[in-house]
Amino acid sequence: MAKAYNGANFDNLIAMAQPDTIDQIAERVDHLLLRHEELQRTHVLLTQQVQALTLERDQLKSRLSAARARVDSLIERLPQASASATPEASQ
Repeated sequence: MAKAYNGANFDNLIAMAQPDTIDQIAERVDHLLLRHEELQRTHVLLTQQVQALTLERDQLKSRLSAARARVDSLIERLPQASASATPEASQ
């Protein structure tokens, strides 16, 4: 008799807990779907930021290269050290 009583009691517990469990699972699934949508939106925004920063980096690299070329050109135009030292030494 104890087994039948325990078995029936267990079945009642399962029957009563099942709707709560299903509701909990449904709430969890809804929460996960919302979180997934948030993460997708965040991913899109971060991808846009990466693209913008990549473009900015490329532009800065180009400007740096142009500035280096200008500096190199100015250095080449400077008089040589030996040529500028000779006139001073003769004075």
